[in-house]
Amino acid sequence: MTTLLADRRTLLSGLALAPLLTLPGCASLPGFSPTDAIRELLSLSSQRAFALLLQPNGFYDSQVARIDLPPELGGAGASSIVARVLLTGAFKTRLTKQVNSAAREGAERAAPLAADAIRNISIADAAAIVRGGPNAATDLLERSMGRSLVGAMFPGIDQGLRLADNAVVTEALRAATGIDFRGLVQDVSDRTHDGIYRAIGKEEAAIRANPRETGSPLLTAVFGLAR
Repeated sequence: MTTLLADRRTLLSGLALAPLLTLPGCASLPGFSPTDAIRELLSLSSQRAFALLLQPNGFYDSQVARIDLPPELGGAGASSIVARVLLTGAFKTRLTKQVNSAAREGAERAAPLAADAIRNISIADAAAIVRGGPNAATDLLERSMGRSLVGAMFPGIDQGLRLADNAVVTEALRAATGIDFRGLVQDVSDRTHDGIYRAIGKEEAAIRANPRETGSPLLTAVFGLAR
């Protein structure tokens, strides 16, 4: 019975993808499969996202990945005393830029891991991803990788927060007495992780909306039809 159900699912999936496989653009691509299209979509989305985030002010300038100040450094939820001490004048901007600079240090370590994961990702239902929402492939990647990027980024973010650019972090930590620095690094790592996937998802949505702009016959054929 299990074998019959599996065969039926395979048949239905093949029927759902049949229009994709008969497109002229796909016929010119030897060994084409919808899985290849999803991998190419993820590769291009992540490459574009990391290219922006790894710019000198990439995280700080990003509308989707910018890291707000954690409560320990005077962000939302900070005590009134910490907020008054840390967020005077231009100090908040300097501190926010330093936190986002640390996020960039972490993202440098995350980029090759994401690339490896995309090359080896297991795609159980390619039709569902092709015809899914604007971030369906990104969601698959995040589920596949779990929280592995956080651990990889932790050392880079730790180093970035300790650089004390213009003594800004040192001054902040001195003001916020009793701060749990490891907890702070963990918090920024978690926020960076989420920001990276939001950035990849934004690029995926843009590609799905206009696959022809990529210049990829595969993406144009598959996602142009899926729209």
